[in-house]
Amino acid sequence: MSKAGSSASWREQLSPVGIAIGCVGCVIITASSVYTALKMGALPWPTIFTSITALFLLRAFGHRSLNEANVTQIVMSAGSMVAGGLAFTIPGIWMLGLSDSVSWVDMLFVALSGTLLGLVCTALIRRRFVDESDLEYPIGTAAAETLLATKTGGDTGKRLFGSMGIAGLWCVARDALGIIPSMVLQLPIPGVSFGIYNSPMLLSVGFLVGGIGVAFWFAGAVIGNFGLIIGGTAAGLWDTVTAQGIVSSLGMGLMMGSGVGVVLKDILPKAAGVLRGRGSKSSEGGSRSRLDASVLALMVAAAALLACIGLGFGPLVAVVVVLLSFVTTIMSAQSVGQTGIDPMEIFGLIVLLAVAAFSDVSQVQLFFVAGVVAVACGLAGDVMSDFKTGAIIGTSPRAMWVGQAIGALLGTVIAVAVLTTLASAYGTDAFGPGKLFVSAQASVVATMVSGIPSVPAFALGLVAGIALYFLGLPAMMFGLGIYLPFYMSLSAALGALVKLAYDRVCKARGVDRSSSGEQGILVASGVLGGESIVGVVIALASVVSGLAG
Repeated sequence: MSKAGSSASWREQLSPVGIAIGCVGCVIITASSVYTALKMGALPWPTIFTSITALFLLRAFGHRSLNEANVTQIVMSAGSMVAGGLAFTIPGIWMLGLSDSVSWVDMLFVALSGTLLGLVCTALIRRRFVDESDLEYPIGTAAAETLLATKTGGDTGKRLFGSMGIAGLWCVARDALGIIPSMVLQLPIPGVSFGIYNSPMLLSVGFLVGGIGVAFWFAGAVIGNFGLIIGGTAAGLWDTVTAQGIVSSLGMGLMMGSGVGVVLKDILPKAAGVLRGRGSKSSEGGSRSRLDASVLALMVAAAALLACIGLGFGPLVAVVVVLLSFVTTIMSAQSVGQTGIDPMEIFGLIVLLAVAAFSDVSQVQLFFVAGVVAVACGLAGDVMSDFKTGAIIGTSPRAMWVGQAIGALLGTVIAVAVLTTLASAYGTDAFGPGKLFVSAQASVVATMVSGIPSVPAFALGLVAGIALYFLGLPAMMFGLGIYLPFYMSLSAALGALVKLAYDRVCKARGVDRSSSGEQGILVASGVLGGESIVGVVIALASVVSGLAG
């Protein structure tokens, strides 16, 4: 295809009708995401929901392109992760009684800085982490399967939407009706959140990821919880609280080390090629690459200026935040690519602690640091997952990136407006453990503002993460297993065991491996999509009833 044809193609995928639909949806999804993150301490991926909604609405206008639907859903969903980055960090300021120290303008600067950095970083790493990588991106894969199933229909559609419906009903029974519990087989083990999370979505993530990735994930969980917390406490090496601090520090260090390893091994040696936009050899392509590089550079400069002038960071702190945002968005891309989980507040905490170690910025500014990074990483996870969807169905990366920029920038305004409105309506005392808005992640950030619980454990994890990555081992998965609550790791491991059993049954019956694999991915994608769709619907209902009350 000629350059002119290619240019026309990406503009057709980013249609005016799609942008309009996407912007309306973005307002709704972003508002519900703020409320859900604060109220439930969780943020369901809206991608499957927005994919189906976008396709349905576009067809009402006579548009049937799957790529146009994909770009439209990207606009719709981009603001949700910006909302999560703010909701998982900023309320911690209010929990420490510092409500007079933050305004809506500050929050807007935090969201804009993080959004600009997230967009820049994903533009630079897309080729490495999508085109040249075998990362699964289970959410992105599920979205692609959903869109493709609407086109093929037949048994494919029945499998996908049937599994989607079953998972959705299960989620309604759990979250809306309270018929079934959220956790099963819980055991009162000191310091360990033992149990199985009754989540079809998490089981399907384990199924889709499977193999060595989940094995390292679960190994990290076992070592962290039963080795360090239970074993170390039983041996008298430390008490439970100290053990939990060591485990969280080690997990963060491993994840940070994995991100640094990617930069040292994969990014820096190829930096010149990435910045030049390899593959654009014509004069027109080279000109476009230089223009793209200039736009990205301006966005980085704008983010740094917002951090320095708007948030009061010194030049050195601003530079460190920008550089570490690049590292942590890589970590986010890896985490989402391998597990479908984006622990954005963890990445914000890592940079917060790094800044606190060498500077004398105020507590409020430390929250701003965490907020900028959490927004950047949340958006990065969403962008990279969408790039995976596009790679499967053939959507233009340029159209997707522009769609993300539109949705994310609109989302920053909506997220700040909703967060400010809720704080004004209910008061800042309504945020915190046991209150109207639990804000669990922000509570953790507030606790960690005082510093890394165990510096030696963090340093050990940092070195080990770099070493493991250079050895070709999934350090990010290992660190994630150590850091996350045990019930999440156990539930994902059960999903991987289901995948193992499924493969063996298919083999014993002589079913073609590629055919069985496709069917398994299809059903797992439907299960994942069913819970995410219902999660968004329940969130929307919560917003309406909460604001009405």
